[in-house]
Amino acid sequence: MRGRWPQGLEYIDKLDGAEQTKERLKAILQTLSGPTRMLEACAQLEIGETRFHQLRQVALQAALSAMEPRPSGRPSHNATAESATMRALRERVAELEQALHEAQICEEIALVLSRQRTTDAHRAPDADVTEKKMPRRHGSIRKPR
Repeated sequence: MRGRWPQGLEYIDKLDGAEQTKERLKAILQTLSGPTRMLEACAQLEIGETRFHQLRQVALQAALSAMEPRPSGRPSHNATAESATMRALRERVAELEQALHEAQICEEIALVLSRQRTTDAHRAPDADVTEKKMPRRHGSIRKPR
């Protein structure tokens, strides 16, 4: 037989990750391959059986998802072209919403001004006095000598 001997669980130590996570993965793999029973693994990790089942389910599902077949080669550039088109359309929608908001404000101002003009036209000519004159008090202001 040619090639290297299999490394087994020691290979996990070479991976990036926290030590606790590596120990969990080793325990899961040992229970799957047979040398360790589930209760022993739970005692080693200081967790309950339910939590161990959850960890095993998550680990196996992640491994399965990572090995899903994907199309070969690089992703097509159509995805980036579509995202650029979508970005441009979103910017255009934002501009149009801003223009609509400005037009609505202008319309409200025009309505208020037209109402003001009609109320001003119906007023009596004597009602134009907007300011009352206050009587002056002589002697309250002293002039310098």
